[in-house]
Amino acid sequence: MILRALCGLLIFRKRPDEALYNQKVMKNVVHAACPHDCPDACGVLITVEDGRATKIKGDPAHPVTRGFLCAKVAKYLDRVYSPDRILYPMRRVEPKGLRTAGEGARATQEWRRITWDEALEEITSRFKNIVAEFGSEAILPYSFGGTLGMLNSASMDRRFFHRLGASQLARNICSAAGEAGLESVFGLKLGTEPEQFRHSRYIIAWAANIHGNNVHLWPFIEEARRQGAKLVVIDPYRTRTAACADWYLPINPGTDAALALGLMHVIIGEKLYDADYVERYTVGFEQLREKVREYAPERVAKWTGISASDIVRLAREYATTHPAVIRLNYGVQRSEGGGMATRAVAMLPCITGSWKEVGGGLQLSLSGSFQLNKSALENAELMTTALGRPARTINMVELGQALNDLDDPPVKALFVYNSNPAAVCPNHNDVIQGLRRPDLFTVVHEQFFTDTTDYADIVLPATTFFEHRDLVTSYGHCHLQLSQQAIEPLGECRSNVDLFQALAARMGFKEKVFSETVDDMIDLALTSPNPWLKGIDRERLEKDASVRLNFSGRTAVDRAAHPRDGGHDEPAPFLPFANGGFQTPSGKAELYAEGLISEGIHPVAEFIPPEESRHSAGARSFPLELLARKADNFLNSTFCNVSAVQSMEEVGLLEMHAEDAGLRGIQNGDRVRVYNKRGEIQLRAKVNGSVQPGVVGASLNWAKLSPEGRNINVLTSEKLTDMGNSATFYSVLVEVEVVQPPTRPEKL
Repeated sequence: MILRALCGLLIFRKRPDEALYNQKVMKNVVHAACPHDCPDACGVLITVEDGRATKIKGDPAHPVTRGFLCAKVAKYLDRVYSPDRILYPMRRVEPKGLRTAGEGARATQEWRRITWDEALEEITSRFKNIVAEFGSEAILPYSFGGTLGMLNSASMDRRFFHRLGASQLARNICSAAGEAGLESVFGLKLGTEPEQFRHSRYIIAWAANIHGNNVHLWPFIEEARRQGAKLVVIDPYRTRTAACADWYLPINPGTDAALALGLMHVIIGEKLYDADYVERYTVGFEQLREKVREYAPERVAKWTGISASDIVRLAREYATTHPAVIRLNYGVQRSEGGGMATRAVAMLPCITGSWKEVGGGLQLSLSGSFQLNKSALENAELMTTALGRPARTINMVELGQALNDLDDPPVKALFVYNSNPAAVCPNHNDVIQGLRRPDLFTVVHEQFFTDTTDYADIVLPATTFFEHRDLVTSYGHCHLQLSQQAIEPLGECRSNVDLFQALAARMGFKEKVFSETVDDMIDLALTSPNPWLKGIDRERLEKDASVRLNFSGRTAVDRAAHPRDGGHDEPAPFLPFANGGFQTPSGKAELYAEGLISEGIHPVAEFIPPEESRHSAGARSFPLELLARKADNFLNSTFCNVSAVQSMEEVGLLEMHAEDAGLRGIQNGDRVRVYNKRGEIQLRAKVNGSVQPGVVGASLNWAKLSPEGRNINVLTSEKLTDMGNSATFYSVLVEVEVVQPPTRPEKL
């Protein structure tokens, strides 16, 4: 105590006017919200000392975050303060492309530092020349889920490209098929809140690796299991979640629609459905009853690899245990029939009536809850100023085709932000071929030297969510958050909002929308007629940081009874479809959707085997189905280069079943060549029990971090899904062979 007092005296004597200031002001805790592409959208507390972030933890007052973070974001300080951060605008000085295989993120000799003025001048000058020669649609913006913050994902950037008259981007790579399937039944993206899972008694995790990418749902599931709930996992890969399940059902990739129809065959045939709910709140039940007769469990078993007896058992348990809930995730829709698969699974709670029960229903996406004023943020009408009509739309899934084949007009400039297409796009070889074009002017706004920056002409430094302010929604819970800026931007980093505001000014765009501040746009986003947003404004978000949507009609929250030291409200559960409330043309759950007919899609549901599957003729040449998986510890291509996160993930593997490995003379640890007609990659065989016979699995990583400078997307195609025109990452056939087996001792 004496020593502490003396230290305090010394500090006081040295800086008598700053001692208390340093103790009380220079260390503070800032509330932010994780904006990465994850359903959890965690409330985050960032401790800042002397302007530097020193600690990050989950907000204990957030009803879903509950005080903890995933392993990736828990190490976020390593990302923010990484020595590999891009901190200044850079111009390329060497030819495009990775210099040396495996060189990684340190290839900075390719670049020369320039000023922001130089960068903005070069970009706008090149854009003006391209517009003059080829038209504004020769410029293509490319962005996706690098941040899901409302402003930095889709506000000033959309305004800029609309006003420029650039080509529009169909952002379909991730979830569009599932969203289309869900909306074809419900009319909007809505479902069961995570907090309700604690009340469930039967939980199906369908293509949902909750441990890997939805970890904040897990405590609610465990709470339910302590009260007797059963967890069933349906997945072609034995995930972390499957390893924890009470019952794991491995399913053949791309056959989920068949299983859902088989379950409904049993439920309807044995009269286990809720006749009252079906009569009141659905249309097309008779057509569904007729259709599912084609999907007897014995027939479905041949497609899915799940036995007929297990299909019957699952149907009976699900339909007779109350409440029952399905956590459906987007893996189910990454095959050719992904939209129909989602549609078929979404029908299950509609025929069992589980929407009526707290802890029942289904969750895929809750993003339809946040009906913010997006149109005011994006200002699509600005395109009329530039073109007098809507610009053409290019599907981001087909980037390789767009860069190599499009000529009306050709894409002459590519502006990439919030994405890493050289890593995440299917048909990697074609994408790289297009990015290498010397006549393609490419700008990348990034935090690190990614696969895509290897093909950029100009690289601009981007902020992390620590360094800017934003409004954050979620697709996994119903809490709106204001994410405060914790620290000043490092180096000369700029947010997306600041960047596109500066570009608009340099282009001479005079519209008032380009001078709006971040707070102006937050206020604008909240000006929505949606009653669920009633009483939620920026002032309240400033005060409370996280606010649950106003489903009950109440506009005031008693924070005195629930201080932010760990307590939180327990509002009445939201049951979106307990009494109908579907936003379809009929106002009911559409088990028969007439609007699908014009799209060439069955108006009820059906299973069509993917063209690339073991059920197709192509299986003769390429007999193994590849699961081009997301890594458990990365987030798409985010975090791949952070050493603290890399250490948690075993990369460069091809997981195989022992039966398939044995047929090819492959042993654990062998170097193998994985190939099809699109490309090839070398990986290390891991012979284990994570995949079924006929299936192999490999995870996404940065191409530049592999010895060959490639990743698994050399094997995937640009083929689109049945609904939503999304990517078919899980409809891929390959063959595998040993490259050079290690020397093995002779058997005695």
